[in-house]
Amino acid sequence: MKIFVIGSSITSSYWNGAATYYRGIYKHIAALSHEITFAEPDVYGRQQRRDAESYHYVESVIYSTPKDLPRVLDRAQSADLIIKHSGVGADDELLEREIALNVNDEGLRAFWDVDAPATLARVEENPQDSFRSLIPEYDLILTYGGGPSVMEHYRRLGAKSCYPIYNALDPETHYPVSPDPALACDLVLVANRLPDREKRVNEFFLAAARLAPDLRFILGGEGWGDKALPKNVRWIGHVGTGDHNRVNCSARMVLNLNRDSMANVGFSPPTRVFEAAGTASCLITDAWAGIDTFFNPGKEILIASSAEEIVQLIRNTSSQQAQQIGAAMRMRALNSHTYAQRATAVHEILSLIRSHTGAAA
Repeated sequence: MKIFVIGSSITSSYWNGAATYYRGIYKHIAALSHEITFAEPDVYGRQQRRDAESYHYVESVIYSTPKDLPRVLDRAQSADLIIKHSGVGADDELLEREIALNVNDEGLRAFWDVDAPATLARVEENPQDSFRSLIPEYDLILTYGGGPSVMEHYRRLGAKSCYPIYNALDPETHYPVSPDPALACDLVLVANRLPDREKRVNEFFLAAARLAPDLRFILGGEGWGDKALPKNVRWIGHVGTGDHNRVNCSARMVLNLNRDSMANVGFSPPTRVFEAAGTASCLITDAWAGIDTFFNPGKEILIASSAEEIVQLIRNTSSQQAQQIGAAMRMRALNSHTYAQRATAVHEILSLIRSHTGAAA
């Protein structure tokens, strides 16, 4: 199939947590003989902070907004499948409407939601939200996570079909490397400063640092420059995808904190979980429904419900135990949670939708 995608960015992870997801998914969908064009707007300084990686598996189109939108939508006309991701960051309402109603009646149209809890909360809070009435117009809704509750919710809103395509591991991108002594610490957290995440960073990560002044903590991610941090916390700024392996492998343990919305809905493992799994890092995560769908708690992943529990896990898990847990998590990810497997699932879903709609292959 010829697939035309509009998303936030595949070329830059700067203020863009979906970059790893897009790369893993589309790299392996392309390997199944699909031809992919990925269009992204030149916004938020991302093109000035591109990651030094190859994107040969897609035709990358960078456009200026809004002046280039007619050209972008015209190119989408010839695709067999047009995918509009949520959170493009510019002209989202216009793109949702145009792709649902006016672009390429003979092709398939999909909305791929990378923040379903936020999208669904928005349309429920505002019955006049422009996207709400467009949901039934799409042939397919895909979501980054959320599990059964999100699928049922979308179907109640009129979605013809809805499937979760979870984050995963690309072992060619995330793998064990030698630790960097300059980044040695007891616990590392990489998380951009966002309104529905900062409270959890305060309650889990920064509170743990204050409870354990003898331990070393590293915080990565954008937006924390003016945040008052405990003396044993070092902020290292934006961590590009090329540095994820080095950062994760240099810490004794890695912390994942889901955003409030994702934690409340559950079944939403973020990219950070699988990035850590790829490096065989010992991961501590906050608690959320569905963790055991992906990894075995206590054996492949550690779960903490408070800052106190985080400190206990750091103190009570030996280096040997941490290595065993990290190795087990990596093996589980390689066996059950790779982007190649996710891409195969997408391919099968598209085949099913085509058979039901009679759309061309």
